[in-house]
Amino acid sequence: MSYLEYTVKHTPSGLRKVLYLNWPLALLLTAVAAIGILMLYSVAGGTFDPWAEPQAKRYALGFAVMFFVAMVPIWFWRNMSVLAYTVSVLLLVAVELVGVEGKGAQRWIDLGFMRLQPSELMKVTLVMFLAAYYDWLPMKKTSRPLWVLLPVVLILIPVALVLRQPDLGTSILLITGGGLIMFLAGVHWAYFAVVIAAIGGLITAVFESRGTDWQLLADYQYRRIDTFLDPASDPLGAGYHITQSKIALGSGGWTGRGFMQGTQSRLNFLPEKHTDFIFTTLAEEFGFVGAVSLLVLYALIVVFCVSSALANRDRFSSLLTLGVAVTFFLFFAVNMSMVMGLAPVVGVPLPLVSYGGSAMLILMLGFGLVQSAHIHRPR
Repeated sequence: MSYLEYTVKHTPSGLRKVLYLNWPLALLLTAVAAIGILMLYSVAGGTFDPWAEPQAKRYALGFAVMFFVAMVPIWFWRNMSVLAYTVSVLLLVAVELVGVEGKGAQRWIDLGFMRLQPSELMKVTLVMFLAAYYDWLPMKKTSRPLWVLLPVVLILIPVALVLRQPDLGTSILLITGGGLIMFLAGVHWAYFAVVIAAIGGLITAVFESRGTDWQLLADYQYRRIDTFLDPASDPLGAGYHITQSKIALGSGGWTGRGFMQGTQSRLNFLPEKHTDFIFTTLAEEFGFVGAVSLLVLYALIVVFCVSSALANRDRFSSLLTLGVAVTFFLFFAVNMSMVMGLAPVVGVPLPLVSYGGSAMLILMLGFGLVQSAHIHRPR
């Protein structure tokens, strides 16, 4: 009996599926979303408009999406992975042709009732496609050059389209997430060592070329690098955002200034306080304790995903779950590093906390796939 025949025969139904749902994971997601709604209420000055109420409705819709996706057998999503990836690529092309521009970037498609950001959808469908690819590929071929090149091309196609929007943050997440899935699938470490060495050499060349005839970057790009390394060199210009973010982080102390008492956010010194920099608002109002508490919730979500993946004997389900966990980890790791000045500001939202529609719904769809893999695993 094939695995597909086994899973169809032993697929739980009705109430059993609901009972098999990974409820601790669902509760953790809800707890993080509740913190996000609370912070959006705070940054709006103690009102549910314009951010907290829409965010709550989007999470409710996202939870329904997660529940629906979870009820569908995981083999169906495996069969849909190629189509899902293809549609995501076509949507990225559509952004290039008919996309809506905002804040200097063309990243959205206007659907009338909402704006869809296809690059967010690609984060999940790329994970699905790579998981299906390595489920199909025999283990002995995983590290052969031809079979390593194909997933690299599959990763670079959406990366090239996303870079044109431009969206450096999402491009970095796609490359890093795709590379980690390849590593988890069993691709030999030597490939990654070569890539890391090449990146190191490129960075060295960028710095060495400054001021020469073969300068690799434009002068304004070097100024951005200078600002990242030393924000104080331009505190009222390019370094303003990160400088204000650090002030907010430091002023929170151990326990914070108190709910709705953050001066940086209330007086509008903090940029993008409801999206990319919402973590600094949390740290200012609830201090080190509040920031670490959110980090612990994030870590527990990743732990529950990893434990579910390790317990799953299906290769596709295991890789898919690990891929969603990796994507989720990169989300909050990059955002927190960004607002603390440990990474350049690249516009990555804090998952389930930052205000946003596409990111919230797509992320919940990803966790729906995790739940489907958990429910329909062989028992």
